[in-house]
Amino acid sequence: MNENEIRRRLEAAIDRLAAIEHDRWAHWQDYMHRAGERLPDGRVILPADQVARWDRQIATSFSDLNDAEKESDRDQVRRYLPVILAILAQR
Repeated sequence: MNENEIRRRLEAAIDRLAAIEHDRWAHWQDYMHRAGERLPDGRVILPADQVARWDRQIATSFSDLNDAEKESDRDQVRRYLPVILAILAQR
């Protein structure tokens, strides 16, 4: 399979991959909202320790994350692999 064919197949799979990304994002947002305190007006106050941890992770390159944090990122990437493998396996 040449590069143009791979690009064509991946482009055709954008919506399938976007659905995975949306699910990943929704899961993260749900986690963040549950980690915080919801105020009567709908705002969510996040705990300072969580924000500090996320700030540290934002400022850290993948190679410098601890093993558990790296594995968490790998788990998210693994959600995409079945779609990518199916694309590449097409004849």
